[in-house]
Amino acid sequence: MKIGVVGLGLIGGSIFKNIFEAKKHVVIGISRSVNEYNVSKDYNNLKGCDIVFVCTPMNITLEILDKLNNILDIDTIVTDVCSLKEFVSKRDYNFKFIPSHPMAGTEHNGWEYSFPELFHGATWAITPKKNTDINDINKLETIIKELGAKIVTTTPCEHDKAVALISHTPMLIAQALCKNIEDNKLAQALASSGFRDTTRLALSNTEMANDMIMLNKDNILNTVKLLNKNIEKLCSDNYRAEAESIKKFRNNLYS
Repeated sequence: MKIGVVGLGLIGGSIFKNIFEAKKHVVIGISRSVNEYNVSKDYNNLKGCDIVFVCTPMNITLEILDKLNNILDIDTIVTDVCSLKEFVSKRDYNFKFIPSHPMAGTEHNGWEYSFPELFHGATWAITPKKNTDINDINKLETIIKELGAKIVTTTPCEHDKAVALISHTPMLIAQALCKNIEDNKLAQALASSGFRDTTRLALSNTEMANDMIMLNKDNILNTVKLLNKNIEKLCSDNYRAEAESIKKFRNNLYS
């Protein structure tokens, strides 16, 4: 197949490098900043692609999809990799659009930090519309599996609620924990591996983080309310039993 990748940051660059190195498909990269692998700035090079991955920042994804709408064939399958799915799922396009989101990444961003193995063992959510052809879904899933990911199918609404719980709120909490000690020199001096590990997500790409918070604020605030309830529960006289239960749950989650 001929596969296009628009935007070669951490996610797009890793998709591009994986497909390029596997040599099973032809891959076309579109980027304003990457000057390797015959990557181009010309979107017209995407004509004739079977699948196109849009991996640009979330705040310009709709703009890029609109641009592709006037370039791509009607049979081209297009997916985005935004960490939110409701806002991209409300429009119709001439091409075949299947929103998706790879649950993979690091605290770094950019082409120089991308690597082919990023998606190995990762979960990749897809949120197809009800009228999406199953053959198109299977075609996209084939490439995602070749990247090394396992697929979870859900709806845009449920996806956005879930990522608020496991991704967006943890990032916000990591940032808030750092703010907690901005004026406490002793806490800064004592901070060690536990604080470092807990606040790793505070290093997240701020442009991406801003998009997450602005577009998923309601779900994040609901998650914070739930978090407060669970903190109060853990601070009760029954802490030890609750903590032991959480340890078992956490171990089972990653076993």
